[in-house]
Amino acid sequence: MLYIYMLGYDVDFGHMEAVSLISAPKYPEKQVGYIVTSCLLNENHDFLRLAINTVRNDIIGRNETFQCLALTLVGNIGGREFAESLAPDVQKLLLSSSCRPLVRKKAALCLLRLFRKNPDVVNVDGWADRMTQLLDERDLGVLTSSMSLLVALVSNNHEAYWTCLPKCVKILERLARNQDVPQEYTYYGIPSPWLQVKTMRALQYFPTIEDPNTRRTLFEVLQWILMGTDVVKNVNKNNASHAVLFEALALVMHLDAEKEMMSQCVALLGKFIAVREPNIRYLGLENMTRMLIVADVQESIKRHQAQIITSLKDPDIRRALDLLYGMCDITNAKDIVEELLQYLNSADFTMREELSLKAAILAEKFAPDLSWYVDVILQLIEKAGDFISDDIWFRVVQFVTNNDDLQPYAAAKAKEYLEKPAVDEKMVKVCAYILGEYSHLLARRPGCSPKEIFSIIHEKLPSVSTTTIPLLLSAYAKILMHTQPPDQVLQNQIWTIFTKYESCIDAEIQQRAVEYFALSRKGAAVMDILAEMPKFPERQSSLIKKAEDAEADTAEQSALKLRAQQQPSNALVVTDQHPSNGEPPPVFVGQLSVVKAPNMNNTKDHYSTEHVLSQENGNLSQVDQQPPSADPLSDLLGPLAIEGPPGATVQYENSAVSELESGPDVVDGSAIVPVEVGTNTIQPIGNIAVRFHALCLKDSGVLYEDPYIQIGIKAEWRAHQGRLVLFLGNKNTSPLVSVQALILPPAHLKMELSLVPDTIPPRAQVQCPLEVVNLRPSRDVAVLDFSYKFGTHMVNIKLRLPAVLNKFLQPLPVSAEEFFPQWRSLSGPPSKLQEVVRGVRPMALPEMANLLHSYRIAISPGLDPNPNNLVASTTFYSEDTRAIVCLVRIETDPADRTQLRMTLASGDPTLTFELKEFIKEQLVSIPTVAQAPTPPPPAAPPTPQIPPNDPAALLADLL
Repeated sequence: MLYIYMLGYDVDFGHMEAVSLISAPKYPEKQVGYIVTSCLLNENHDFLRLAINTVRNDIIGRNETFQCLALTLVGNIGGREFAESLAPDVQKLLLSSSCRPLVRKKAALCLLRLFRKNPDVVNVDGWADRMTQLLDERDLGVLTSSMSLLVALVSNNHEAYWTCLPKCVKILERLARNQDVPQEYTYYGIPSPWLQVKTMRALQYFPTIEDPNTRRTLFEVLQWILMGTDVVKNVNKNNASHAVLFEALALVMHLDAEKEMMSQCVALLGKFIAVREPNIRYLGLENMTRMLIVADVQESIKRHQAQIITSLKDPDIRRALDLLYGMCDITNAKDIVEELLQYLNSADFTMREELSLKAAILAEKFAPDLSWYVDVILQLIEKAGDFISDDIWFRVVQFVTNNDDLQPYAAAKAKEYLEKPAVDEKMVKVCAYILGEYSHLLARRPGCSPKEIFSIIHEKLPSVSTTTIPLLLSAYAKILMHTQPPDQVLQNQIWTIFTKYESCIDAEIQQRAVEYFALSRKGAAVMDILAEMPKFPERQSSLIKKAEDAEADTAEQSALKLRAQQQPSNALVVTDQHPSNGEPPPVFVGQLSVVKAPNMNNTKDHYSTEHVLSQENGNLSQVDQQPPSADPLSDLLGPLAIEGPPGATVQYENSAVSELESGPDVVDGSAIVPVEVGTNTIQPIGNIAVRFHALCLKDSGVLYEDPYIQIGIKAEWRAHQGRLVLFLGNKNTSPLVSVQALILPPAHLKMELSLVPDTIPPRAQVQCPLEVVNLRPSRDVAVLDFSYKFGTHMVNIKLRLPAVLNKFLQPLPVSAEEFFPQWRSLSGPPSKLQEVVRGVRPMALPEMANLLHSYRIAISPGLDPNPNNLVASTTFYSEDTRAIVCLVRIETDPADRTQLRMTLASGDPTLTFELKEFIKEQLVSIPTVAQAPTPPPPAAPPTPQIPPNDPAALLADLL
């Protein structure tokens, strides 16, 4: 039957016979039955139910041979029904002191299989004491099987097995010192290497070791293992000793050992990568890559840089490439990138794409200057053009576009590469784009006239594909636009090309040819139409994102995590060019990205209603208005100009916010709460309450700033979900350490903050995304508990986050046909609530309408016949209620602006109450700028009576 089954034929006819043989009393028949059943039946086969009782009888019987056969069957199949019926019997067999070690070994492995297959069925509650008892076993076979079971248990819940930790250390000490280890468990002089590996694997699931004696003993054992391991000629001994060594290295990293032991580990791995045996060298490179997560050993790893570079000549260079990528920083980036470029010529085709991607990322992050970065990317394209993704040359174009000083150099290099006889098509694309945009900067150089530049580009036209021709046509149009006065010969040549492609079958080429030909005939007007490309806004590096998606194993992930923590080079900082008398300092970002620095010129824009307030010597003074920047983060990154004055800037939107008033030295206690009195000696810059309320109205700005750090926010809101990005900017030349951020969310918000690095490098900015989900309506506010250390100053602050109720509103203008039916359908409390609000800050009706609009509540003009009333509506989003329409009516008295009557209605009583209180808070207590005291208003005249037939009175009757 087994032979027929191996040939691929169906053997259903023999299944019943195989199951029947399990019940046979004789060993040969029973053995055949168990073997055939294990091989032919899966865990869901119906015939297995017939054998459960027989298998259970064999397990609880006294025949050890039958017990072993039954345990083998259960372990091989491991079905749910077997686990439910037989797991308690297997547990009893494992703990039985009357069974031979052979049976207990099989019982431990059988229970391990059942637990892995069905962890919810196998009951292991209270097994900590039993596992402690099993770890005292003297038989190494039972102990090895029990250790495998312990590894599975602690990986699922290590908190329940703390009592097993000292036992594991004693077992490891016994094996490392070769105490009482039988000869049959010694493999090439190494005492039970399998048990050593399993024991160290189990210890790695415990977060730390609190007992100092146990910790000291464990480190002595690990030191013994490190000192006693070396490379020998015997392959089998090498395999066993290296397995123990590498597991010991993983345990050393997990326990965060002292720097001396870490350096010893690196030195030992340095011997491994220096041997000729490729397998040993491969393992050494892999484990050295894993050690990159330990910050203290990076300098030790750099000492082996030459040997690591030599490993690039191995048949499989992946581990050497990962290690070089992980150990690269500003100090050695140039050498490593140049070695990668040199190796690119002889690299295997399957590795060229990954090799070029990592070289491009390293050049981007750690470039000493911009010209070197351009040289590296152009060399990459020249040597591995077919394996270069478009993202790489897109990136260099972004940097050239955003750096005016780099443009002449990039244009000259593009001309140099394009003049070569054999040029890759991607090189043609990037060089044609750069020359089209910036070749006019080379016009005074010999051989760089517009006609000569056109000839160089046009020589490549016959050899490129249809995807590149549109770029070349754009370059021709740009060259023609920059040729002033027009060169008739050059103009006719370019017009001829445009005319030729006007009938091209490719729609993109045809459209560009027709449009460029028409535009080029407009004379001087073409200068405005084909103007230079604007600066690119900030964005995440697509290369780094692509590398993150490509990372697979643990070693690559370790290197990737290290990349996120390292300080990038300050060379690749992209800023606008300004006159020397108004030049802002550069803006540094955590990860290299194309950033447009904010325009600092004090030019007024009649479209802008934004006022900027600066605090000087405790007084607030108004500064000239600034035009809105094209970059949505300009107001966020602007104040992070490190060299700027320490004064704070607070930005506002809309006239409602520009008139906010409060004392200049008042700090809202709920906006910043110190941990304990006297803890913070660092005073914040600016009014934190005003910053918070400003962020309640807009989606980006500065939340907190002091002399050392600036915390900014940029938010996006969609329905009941939101995404905030915290920008943590270090303003000093020294790092900020012990950085911690904890979100204290209210019950109605579900918030998840990404990992915040422990250290913020000097003059760097870190971005930390925060995901927000609104569960139900509430006015409670989330709090950011943030702390850091600078020198001897330990700063701890609590900041309110602008994830407030109005962020989950969406303005909803309604007509009279939509408003009145809904208003009538919501009759009386709790769905409809009315309140007379007193103590309202006097404001004109348009000002109140603007205030409501700024909180995402849409005004519906014309619905209320009384011109002194406001009718508004909005939609509230939450995960529980989804979209709910809210209707608002505010009745004001022109003779007394300090009180009003407000009515709210919605389908959710909780939302009605919360939104009513929220609007009342905004009308009564509004953060404002300090103003001179004003005389009290004159006594209000009596309120005029409204006749009963007035339309406003009719609308009020609906209340």
